[in-house]
This record gives sequence, C-alpha cells and structure tokens, in this order.
Amino acid sequence: MRTRGDRLRVFTGTAHPRLAQDICSYMGVPLGAASLARFPDGEINLKVECDVRGADVFVVQPTCPNVHEHLFELLSFADCLRRASADRITAVIPYFGYARKDRKDEGRVPINAKLVANLLVTSGYDRVVAVDLHAAQIQGFFDIPVDHLYARPVMIDRVRQLDTKDVMVVSPDIGGTKLARAYAKDLGCDLAIIDKRRISGEQTVIEHVIGDVKNRDVLLVDDMVSTGGSIVDAARIVKEKGARKVFIIATHAVLCGNAVERLNGADVEKILFADTVPLHDKKIQRLEVCSVAQLLARAIDAIHRSESVSKLFASER
Repeated sequence: MRTRGDRLRVFTGTAHPRLAQDICSYMGVPLGAASLARFPDGEINLKVECDVRGADVFVVQPTCPNVHEHLFELLSFADCLRRASADRITAVIPYFGYARKDRKDEGRVPINAKLVANLLVTSGYDRVVAVDLHAAQIQGFFDIPVDHLYARPVMIDRVRQLDTKDVMVVSPDIGGTKLARAYAKDLGCDLAIIDKRRISGEQTVIEHVIGDVKNRDVLLVDDMVSTGGSIVDAARIVKEKGARKVFIIATHAVLCGNAVERLNGADVEKILFADTVPLHDKKIQRLEVCSVAQLLARAIDAIHRSESVSKLFASER
C-alpha cells in the first residue's frame, strides 16, 4: 500500500478561511502558509510559502460568491502546487458553484457544471471532495475520483435537540423530495411536498401542498438557500395550512440579494444552516450554524491514510 507518511498539507483561499482553520484544528495540523494577493488590475497573485514537494495536499475552497474569483483561486492553487511537485492534490469544495447548470434544460445553453469539472481536472486536481451537490450526477462529470459527502448527519444531530413534537419534513419543491425523504427516514416521520412552479431565476409560484401539515411541527429542508424566496414562501404556505411551528434547515446558505431580509421576516422558530459558506458576517435572526468542519476533517484524514471514506457517506435514499 502506498504510504504518504506525515506529508499532509492543507491550504485555503479567501472564500472561507475560518472553515479551513477549523478543519486543521480538528486534525491537529497547521494551515499551510500561502500569500494570495491581487495585482492592481484584479489579477490573482498566489504564492505557496512552504515546501510541498511529494506532499499530499488538500485545498479547502467553496466556490461561493464572489464565484469567479473563488473558482479561479481554486484553479490557481492546483497549477501552483502541481508545478511545485506536490504528490497529490485534492480540491475540498464544501459548496460547488454552478451546480444548477447540470444539463441542457432548453436550447442554446451551456452545461456549466461540466465546464467547471473540466477546469478543475485540467488545472491539476487528482481528487475532489464535495458536500451536498445540488445534483448528485455531477460526480459523473469528473474523470477523477469524487467523494460526495452529505451534511445531513451533522444537521440531524441538532434537529433531534429541537423542541418539536409531531414532526413532519416538508420539501419546498419537487426537486428536493429525495433529500427531504432522507431526513424523514432518519427522523422516522412523515413527508410532505410543496408543488412549486418556477417563473424565473428569482421568482416562483407555489401551487399547493401535497400532504397535511395542520397542527404539525414542520421542518422545511433544502440543500441551498439563494435568494430565500422559495423557502420563505414555503414557510408562509405551511403556516397558512395550519402548521404549528416551522424550522428552516439547509446546507448551503448562499444568500444573494435581499435573502437576509426575507429570512428575518419569515414566520419561523429557527434557521439551521451548515457552514459550507461563510456566515459570520450575516445578520440573520434565529440563526444557528452547524459546522461541517469535523466531517471534512475526517474525510481528509481518511483519504490521506488511504482508508475508506464510505463510512462518512449518508445515502439520500
């Protein structure tokens, strides 16, 4: 078996340094030294400040807003590390941007998720670790190994501590049914679905609720909250249908536009987000952050030691 000894290095860009530092704290290793600056015209100026020759290197970087800067930082790290003779380079992407463009849903549009996968492979990455991909089939866009982790076990631990009774999991749209069903199965409760029709990238119309939420404590579960429109409308609808308490639970809090204002105005008891995207500067009322740092630290350690990562997987079925 190939051994890598203690030649482990973890780096991060500017997207989410706090998460990378938390991962390193769990693993008991220092965060790799790198200087990442900008030229006057905005171009990235990256230099790795420590020896990586023969090292097993992990770059922690979600491609959250500003998406293009963070994506190019991720690509630059791969090229830099490959040219510095790193042995293996793994991209740890807690939030994978452009995942919504995973197919041609109309004529003359790109499949940007595949384009990003090609860029990552071409830049020099040997492996990818991702959390809650918006579409699981994106794993197949890569010609390198992909470890697809789920934040659900982390979120479920906190959900079980909530002050709830007669719980029902609700998916805010048809597309999220699989994830919501997995939550319902873990919690041993019923499932309801909101039938939603999308008008544009920012506007949706909710048709009706499939299932009876009256006098139930509702867990609205989704993989991502972007503008907040869908999840807030869903909270309003289930309240109108007689739900007793409503909780919002999501992995990726991308939070674009006036999402924070929408969430603060929602009639919900609590909002649970994972920290795949930085949230420390968001002033969200009733927010509780569930960290995926330990989950990612365990995955990195298992990969580094050439051990199975499958024990960390939580199937959505």
